[in-house]
Amino acid sequence: MAHVTAQDGITLFVEDSGGPGHPVVLIHGWPLSGESWAHQKDALEQAGYRVITYDRRGFGRSEKPQDGYDYDTLAADLTAVLTQLDVHEVTLVGFSMGGGEVVRHLATQGSPRVRAAVLASAVPPYLLQTDDNPEGPLTRDAAAQLREGLEQDRDAFFADFAAGFFTAGDQLAVDQSEVDEAVRMSRQSDQGAALGCMEAWATTDFREDLRAIDVPLLVIHGDSDGTVPFEGSGKRTHEAVPGSELVLIPGGPHGVNASHPEQFNQALLDFLGR
Repeated sequence: MAHVTAQDGITLFVEDSGGPGHPVVLIHGWPLSGESWAHQKDALEQAGYRVITYDRRGFGRSEKPQDGYDYDTLAADLTAVLTQLDVHEVTLVGFSMGGGEVVRHLATQGSPRVRAAVLASAVPPYLLQTDDNPEGPLTRDAAAQLREGLEQDRDAFFADFAAGFFTAGDQLAVDQSEVDEAVRMSRQSDQGAALGCMEAWATTDFREDLRAIDVPLLVIHGDSDGTVPFEGSGKRTHEAVPGSELVLIPGGPHGVNASHPEQFNQALLDFLGR
Protein backbone atom coordinates (compact mmCIF):
# COMPACT_ATOMS: atom_id res chain seq x y z
CA MET A 1 0.00 0.00 0.00
CA ALA A 2 1.09 3.54 -0.72
CA HIS A 3 -0.26 7.03 -1.03
CA VAL A 4 0.11 9.60 -3.79
CA THR A 5 -0.52 13.31 -3.40
CA ALA A 6 -2.51 14.95 -6.18
CA GLN A 7 -1.63 18.39 -7.53
CA ASP A 8 -4.24 19.99 -5.25
CA GLY A 9 -2.99 18.13 -2.17
CA ILE A 10 -5.59 15.37 -2.15
CA THR A 11 -4.31 11.97 -0.99
CA LEU A 12 -4.93 8.99 -3.27
CA PHE A 13 -4.80 5.42 -1.98
CA VAL A 14 -2.55 3.23 -4.14
CA GLU A 15 -1.71 -0.47 -4.17
CA ASP A 16 1.52 -1.41 -5.94
CA SER A 17 2.73 -4.99 -6.21
CA GLY A 18 6.25 -3.70 -6.89
CA GLY A 19 8.93 -5.71 -8.56
CA PRO A 20 10.81 -5.35 -11.84
CA GLY A 21 8.00 -6.41 -14.14
CA HIS A 22 6.40 -4.26 -16.82
CA PRO A 23 4.03 -1.90 -14.96
CA VAL A 24 0.29 -2.11 -15.58
CA VAL A 25 -1.93 0.59 -14.06
CA LEU A 26 -5.57 -0.42 -13.60
CA ILE A 27 -8.10 2.44 -13.35
CA HIS A 28 -11.48 1.42 -11.99
CA GLY A 29 -15.02 2.19 -13.03
CA TRP A 30 -17.75 4.22 -11.37
CA PRO A 31 -18.81 4.01 -8.55
CA LEU A 32 -16.37 1.30 -7.47
CA SER A 33 -12.76 1.28 -6.26
CA GLY A 34 -9.45 -0.34 -7.07
CA GLU A 35 -10.74 -3.48 -5.35
CA SER A 36 -12.90 -4.12 -8.41
CA TRP A 37 -9.80 -5.43 -10.21
CA ALA A 38 -9.61 -8.52 -7.95
CA HIS A 39 -10.12 -10.89 -10.91
CA GLN A 40 -7.20 -9.36 -12.82
CA LYS A 41 -4.54 -8.63 -10.20
CA ASP A 42 -3.47 -12.21 -9.44
CA ALA A 43 -3.40 -13.21 -13.11
CA LEU A 44 -1.23 -10.23 -14.01
CA GLU A 45 1.10 -10.66 -11.06
CA GLN A 46 1.51 -14.38 -11.77
CA ALA A 47 2.44 -13.48 -15.34
CA GLY A 48 5.25 -11.29 -14.01
CA TYR A 49 3.71 -7.83 -14.27
CA ARG A 50 3.95 -5.04 -11.73
CA VAL A 51 0.32 -4.22 -10.94
CA ILE A 52 -0.72 -0.79 -9.72
CA THR A 53 -4.28 0.13 -8.74
CA TYR A 54 -5.59 3.25 -7.07
CA ASP A 55 -8.89 4.54 -5.78
CA ARG A 56 -10.22 7.56 -7.64
CA ARG A 57 -10.54 10.66 -5.45
CA GLY A 58 -13.84 10.53 -3.57
CA PHE A 59 -14.05 6.74 -3.84
CA GLY A 60 -12.80 3.74 -1.90
CA ARG A 61 -9.97 4.59 0.48
CA SER A 62 -8.85 7.82 -1.19
CA GLU A 63 -9.52 11.25 0.27
CA LYS A 64 -12.94 12.67 -0.50
CA PRO A 65 -12.73 16.38 -1.38
CA GLN A 66 -15.69 18.55 -2.28
CA ASP A 67 -14.55 19.12 -5.86
CA GLY A 68 -12.17 17.98 -8.57
CA TYR A 69 -14.43 15.50 -10.35
CA ASP A 70 -13.96 16.77 -13.89
CA TYR A 71 -11.82 14.72 -16.26
CA ASP A 72 -8.98 17.23 -16.44
CA THR A 73 -8.47 16.92 -12.68
CA LEU A 74 -8.95 13.15 -12.69
CA ALA A 75 -6.43 12.74 -15.50
CA ALA A 76 -4.00 14.91 -13.54
CA ASP A 77 -4.45 12.49 -10.63
CA LEU A 78 -3.40 9.66 -12.93
CA THR A 79 -0.36 11.69 -13.97
CA ALA A 80 0.52 12.13 -10.27
CA VAL A 81 0.37 8.36 -9.77
CA LEU A 82 2.72 7.75 -12.69
CA THR A 83 5.21 10.45 -11.77
CA GLN A 84 5.35 9.86 -8.02
CA LEU A 85 5.79 6.11 -8.48
CA ASP A 86 8.25 7.01 -11.27
CA VAL A 87 7.07 4.31 -13.64
CA HIS A 88 7.87 4.17 -17.33
CA GLU A 89 6.74 2.04 -20.28
CA VAL A 90 3.37 1.67 -18.55
CA THR A 91 0.29 0.03 -19.95
CA LEU A 92 -2.80 1.95 -18.83
CA VAL A 93 -5.99 -0.08 -18.46
CA GLY A 94 -9.13 2.00 -17.97
CA PHE A 95 -12.47 0.38 -17.21
CA SER A 96 -15.71 2.26 -17.95
CA MET A 97 -15.24 5.74 -16.43
CA GLY A 98 -11.53 4.92 -16.07
CA GLY A 99 -11.23 4.82 -19.84
CA GLY A 100 -11.85 8.53 -19.81
CA GLU A 101 -8.86 9.14 -17.57
CA VAL A 102 -6.66 7.11 -19.91
CA VAL A 103 -7.77 9.02 -23.01
CA ARG A 104 -7.61 12.46 -21.37
CA HIS A 105 -4.16 11.70 -19.92
CA LEU A 106 -2.84 10.76 -23.37
CA ALA A 107 -4.44 13.86 -24.90
CA THR A 108 -3.04 16.28 -22.32
CA GLN A 109 0.26 14.67 -21.27
CA GLY A 110 1.21 12.66 -24.32
CA SER A 111 2.82 9.26 -23.95
CA PRO A 112 6.37 9.70 -22.58
CA ARG A 113 5.63 7.22 -19.78
CA VAL A 114 3.05 5.09 -21.62
CA ARG A 115 3.75 2.07 -23.81
CA ALA A 116 0.17 1.00 -24.56
CA ALA A 117 -3.44 1.50 -23.49
CA VAL A 118 -6.52 -0.62 -22.95
CA LEU A 119 -10.10 0.66 -22.86
CA ALA A 120 -12.47 -1.87 -21.28
CA SER A 121 -16.25 -1.28 -21.33
CA ALA A 122 -15.15 2.33 -21.56
CA VAL A 123 -17.19 5.52 -21.89
CA PRO A 124 -15.33 7.21 -24.81
CA PRO A 125 -15.90 8.61 -27.32
CA TYR A 126 -18.99 10.48 -25.98
CA LEU A 127 -21.92 8.96 -24.14
CA LEU A 128 -24.40 11.82 -24.21
CA GLN A 129 -26.74 11.94 -27.18
CA THR A 130 -26.67 15.44 -28.69
CA ASP A 131 -27.41 17.03 -32.05
CA ASP A 132 -23.79 16.59 -33.12
CA ASN A 133 -23.48 13.19 -31.40
CA PRO A 134 -26.62 11.31 -32.45
CA GLU A 135 -24.89 7.96 -31.85
CA GLY A 136 -24.44 8.74 -28.17
CA PRO A 137 -26.22 5.97 -26.25
CA LEU A 138 -27.24 8.11 -23.25
CA THR A 139 -30.21 10.42 -23.75
CA ARG A 140 -30.60 13.56 -21.67
CA ASP A 141 -33.73 12.12 -20.08
CA ALA A 142 -31.91 8.94 -19.10
CA ALA A 143 -29.02 10.95 -17.66
CA ALA A 144 -31.46 13.04 -15.62
CA GLN A 145 -33.16 9.89 -14.32
CA LEU A 146 -29.82 8.45 -13.23
CA ARG A 147 -28.97 11.61 -11.31
CA GLU A 148 -32.41 11.79 -9.74
CA GLY A 149 -32.20 8.16 -8.64
CA LEU A 150 -28.83 8.69 -6.96
CA GLU A 151 -30.03 11.86 -5.26
CA GLN A 152 -33.31 10.42 -3.97
CA ASP A 153 -32.30 6.99 -2.66
CA ARG A 154 -28.59 6.25 -2.80
CA ASP A 155 -28.75 2.70 -1.44
CA ALA A 156 -31.55 1.61 -3.75
CA PHE A 157 -29.79 3.22 -6.70
CA PHE A 158 -26.53 1.39 -6.06
CA ALA A 159 -28.33 -1.94 -5.69
CA ASP A 160 -30.12 -1.47 -9.02
CA PHE A 161 -27.05 -0.11 -10.78
CA ALA A 162 -24.85 -2.98 -9.60
CA ALA A 163 -27.38 -5.55 -10.79
CA GLY A 164 -27.52 -3.88 -14.21
CA PHE A 165 -23.72 -3.69 -14.25
CA PHE A 166 -23.56 -7.49 -14.37
CA THR A 167 -26.67 -8.27 -16.41
CA ALA A 168 -26.49 -9.52 -19.99
CA GLY A 169 -29.86 -9.38 -21.70
CA ASP A 170 -32.17 -10.34 -18.87
CA GLN A 171 -29.76 -12.70 -17.09
CA LEU A 172 -27.42 -11.92 -14.22
CA ALA A 173 -23.99 -13.05 -15.44
CA VAL A 174 -22.34 -13.35 -12.00
CA ASP A 175 -23.17 -14.74 -8.58
CA GLN A 176 -25.14 -12.47 -6.25
CA SER A 177 -22.02 -12.18 -4.09
CA GLU A 178 -20.34 -10.24 -6.92
CA VAL A 179 -23.25 -7.80 -7.01
CA ASP A 180 -23.13 -7.42 -3.24
CA GLU A 181 -19.42 -6.69 -3.40
CA ALA A 182 -20.01 -3.97 -6.01
CA VAL A 183 -22.67 -2.42 -3.77
CA ARG A 184 -20.25 -2.46 -0.84
CA MET A 185 -17.62 -0.62 -2.90
CA SER A 186 -20.20 1.86 -4.19
CA ARG A 187 -21.27 2.76 -0.66
CA GLN A 188 -17.68 3.78 0.13
CA SER A 189 -18.04 6.68 -2.29
CA ASP A 190 -18.75 10.21 -1.20
CA GLN A 191 -22.13 11.39 -2.49
CA GLY A 192 -20.70 14.58 -3.97
CA ALA A 193 -18.00 12.55 -5.70
CA ALA A 194 -20.54 10.06 -7.04
CA LEU A 195 -22.70 12.86 -8.47
CA GLY A 196 -19.74 14.85 -9.81
CA CYS A 197 -18.24 11.85 -11.55
CA MET A 198 -21.63 10.84 -12.94
CA GLU A 199 -21.82 14.26 -14.55
CA ALA A 200 -18.30 13.83 -15.92
CA TRP A 201 -18.70 10.41 -17.53
CA ALA A 202 -22.14 11.22 -18.86
CA THR A 203 -21.28 14.50 -20.54
CA THR A 204 -17.57 14.59 -21.45
CA ASP A 205 -16.75 14.55 -25.15
CA PHE A 206 -13.57 12.55 -25.84
CA ARG A 207 -13.76 12.58 -29.61
CA GLU A 208 -10.86 14.98 -30.03
CA ASP A 209 -8.87 13.24 -27.29
CA LEU A 210 -8.97 9.98 -29.23
CA ARG A 211 -7.09 11.66 -32.08
CA ALA A 212 -4.12 12.14 -29.75
CA ILE A 213 -3.63 8.45 -28.99
CA ASP A 214 -0.22 7.48 -30.37
CA VAL A 215 0.34 4.15 -28.59
CA PRO A 216 -1.07 0.68 -29.31
CA LEU A 217 -4.67 0.47 -28.15
CA LEU A 218 -6.85 -2.49 -27.23
CA VAL A 219 -10.62 -2.12 -26.88
CA ILE A 220 -12.35 -4.84 -24.82
CA HIS A 221 -16.13 -4.84 -24.55
CA GLY A 222 -18.97 -7.20 -23.80
CA ASP A 223 -21.51 -7.48 -26.60
CA SER A 224 -24.36 -7.43 -24.04
CA ASP A 225 -23.25 -4.32 -22.13
CA GLY A 226 -26.44 -2.53 -21.11
CA THR A 227 -24.68 0.20 -19.12
CA VAL A 228 -22.24 1.46 -21.78
CA PRO A 229 -23.51 -0.20 -24.97
CA PHE A 230 -20.80 -1.39 -27.33
CA GLU A 231 -22.34 0.14 -30.48
CA GLY A 232 -22.27 3.63 -28.99
CA SER A 233 -18.90 3.42 -27.27
CA GLY A 234 -16.31 0.67 -27.84
CA LYS A 235 -17.23 0.17 -31.48
CA ARG A 236 -16.93 3.87 -32.22
CA THR A 237 -13.63 4.17 -30.34
CA HIS A 238 -12.15 1.23 -32.24
CA GLU A 239 -13.20 2.81 -35.53
CA ALA A 240 -11.82 6.22 -34.51
CA VAL A 241 -8.32 5.01 -33.56
CA PRO A 242 -6.43 3.60 -36.56
CA GLY A 243 -4.68 0.33 -35.86
CA SER A 244 -6.53 -0.31 -32.61
CA GLU A 245 -7.43 -3.87 -31.72
CA LEU A 246 -10.88 -5.05 -30.64
CA VAL A 247 -11.92 -7.99 -28.50
CA LEU A 248 -15.70 -8.34 -28.25
CA ILE A 249 -16.72 -10.86 -25.59
CA PRO A 250 -19.96 -12.74 -26.38
CA GLY A 251 -22.54 -12.54 -23.61
CA GLY A 252 -20.43 -10.02 -21.71
CA PRO A 253 -22.25 -7.45 -19.57
CA HIS A 254 -20.73 -4.13 -18.51
CA GLY A 255 -18.73 -5.76 -15.72
CA VAL A 256 -17.16 -8.21 -18.16
CA ASN A 257 -13.87 -8.29 -16.25
CA ALA A 258 -15.73 -10.03 -13.39
CA SER A 259 -18.27 -12.04 -15.38
CA HIS A 260 -15.82 -13.39 -17.97
CA PRO A 261 -12.42 -13.09 -16.25
CA GLU A 262 -10.72 -15.86 -18.21
CA GLN A 263 -11.55 -14.33 -21.58
CA PHE A 264 -10.87 -10.80 -20.35
CA ASN A 265 -7.52 -11.73 -18.80
CA GLN A 266 -6.42 -13.71 -21.85
CA ALA A 267 -7.15 -10.76 -24.13
CA LEU A 268 -5.23 -8.48 -21.79
CA LEU A 269 -2.25 -10.83 -21.43
CA ASP A 270 -2.09 -11.44 -25.18
CA PHE A 271 -1.97 -7.68 -25.77
CA LEU A 272 0.60 -7.09 -23.03
CA GLY A 273 2.84 -9.80 -24.43
CA ARG A 274 3.28 -8.16 -27.81
